[in-house]
Amino acid sequence: MENSAFFRFFALLLLHCFMASLAVAVRTNITTDQSALLALQANITDDPHKFLATNWSSSISVCNWIGITCGPKHLRVTALNLSHMGLTGTIAPHVGNLSFLSHLSFENNSFHGSLPNELASLRRLQVVSFGSNSFSGVLPSWFWFFPKLRELYANNNRFNGTIPVIPYTISSLQIIHLRQNILSGSMPFIIYHFLS
Repeated sequence: MENSAFFRFFALLLLHCFMASLAVAVRTNITTDQSALLALQANITDDPHKFLATNWSSSISVCNWIGITCGPKHLRVTALNLSHMGLTGTIAPHVGNLSFLSHLSFENNSFHGSLPNELASLRRLQVVSFGSNSFSGVLPSWFWFFPKLRELYANNNRFNGTIPVIPYTISSLQIIHLRQNILSGSMPFIIYHFLS
């Protein structure tokens, strides 16, 4: 009888330790997401409507911040949508730490500079929209190695250089917009398939 009570107590203790460690892991991961987003906010030099200035605060859960969507299962940031907010600034390399991100949109703002290479680690990306900004530099070739990428909008920017080679193995890509940039070279045959 005493052994049975001891084992129940031990099982409850193990369950409690597991739940506590799980809570710490979730808090740590959302803290990583929060740090990445606060670094992005620090790179924004103009927020004319005060969307981020009044809402992105460590006193509010990241999942309640404007432009942020968190997944229900892991409570991690899965979408970052800052489209049409009139923002000016650059993208902080820390955005590459949003490892659960599947949708990323900065469309129709005044972001500038080149895209940080750290974004290449966002392997879950499905939709990326940088359209109608002032991004410059070479259009990164790592876009074509996102295994789930379905849509890429990089139109109406200042990307330059040659059009990157798109591997034939990228089967998920359905939409690609590269117009109104300073790109040279011929469009790979595979792009015509996506644009038709």
